Amino acid sequence: MDIELARTFLAVAETGSFLEAAKRVHVAQSTVSLRIRALEQQLGRSLFDRSKTGAALTEAGRHFQRHAQTLARTWMQAKLDAALPAGMETVLAVGAPSSLWDGFLTGALPGLRRAFPEVAVRASAMASDVLVQLFGQGGLDLMVAYRPQAAAGLAVEQLFEDEFVLVSSDPDTSTDPFGTEYVLVDWGPEFRADHLLVLPDIRTPGLQLDIGTLALQHLRNVPASAYFPKRLVAADLRAGWLRRIEGAPRFGYSAYAVISEGQRGEYAGQAVQFLRQYALGGGTAEQDEAVGGV
Repeated sequence: MDIELARTFLAVAETGSFLEAAKRVHVAQSTVSLRIRALEQQLGRSLFDRSKTGAALTEAGRHFQRHAQTLARTWMQAKLDAALPAGMETVLAVGAPSSLWDGFLTGALPGLRRAFPEVAVRASAMASDVLVQLFGQGGLDLMVAYRPQAAAGLAVEQLFEDEFVLVSSDPDTSTDPFGTEYVLVDWGPEFRADHLLVLPDIRTPGLQLDIGTLALQHLRNVPASAYFPKRLVAADLRAGWLRRIEGAPRFGYSAYAVISEGQRGEYAGQAVQFLRQYALGGGTAEQDEAVGGV
C-alpha cells in the first residue's frame, strides 16, 4: 500500500475534515478525496462517514487506524535508518550491551568519529539476546559482545579481557559487602549466570540496577557495594573514594568485536582495528588521541 494513503487517512482521522487534512499533507482537497476513495477500494470497506460537519471514522476505520499508525511509524524509522547526513558516505551501525559502552565504547566513540569523519555512526545499547538477534538480521554492522557464538561468515576478533571486581564506597571496612547495601548490577546473562553459580547463598539484594553508570552514581551517594568492570572504576579506586573488596570472587570475560567476513576491508573492519588499538592502549581518553589517526 502507498504510504501516502496511510498518511492521508491519519490526517483525516485526526482533523475530522478533508479540508484540514489537505492542509496538513500539503495537497488539494480533491487529492485527499481521491486517496481516501482509493484506500477504501483496496480495503473493500468504508473508512469514514462523510457529512457537512466533517468526516468521522467508521468501525472499520477505527480498526484500520492503529495499523495505519504502525505503517507510518515504520516508514519514518526506515527513512531515518536509510538516510545519510550531509557530507557522509555511509552509516556504521554499532551495537553492544551497556556494560561494554560504559567505560570503553563511550570513550572510543570520539576518536572513531575523528578517524572516519565521512562515516555516520548509529550506536545502540541493548541486551545481549536482542543484540545477537539484530546483528543476525543485518541491523548492525559491528557488534561488541562477550562470548559471541562463532558462525560461518563471521569475523570475530578479541579486543580485551574484562575483569569484574567487587568494590565498596563504605569507609567502614567491617561492613559485610554482601549485606543490605549490596547492589546487584545486571551486567548481562553471562554475569548473571556466574554470579548465581558462585554466590548462591547471598540474600536477594534490595536494589538491582541494569545501568552501570547509574549504579556507580548510587555508590557515590550511599555507602554500598557492587560489582563493576575494573577498567570502569580504576580511576575511582586510585582517587580513594572506592575500595576494592579483597578476597571476593572475581568474574572474567573476553570482549570481542564481530562483523561479517565480507566487511573486513570496509569501514566495519577498519573500525574493529581502531577498537583493538584503543583497547591495547588501555581504553583511556589519552589513548583516544594516540589512535585517532588510524
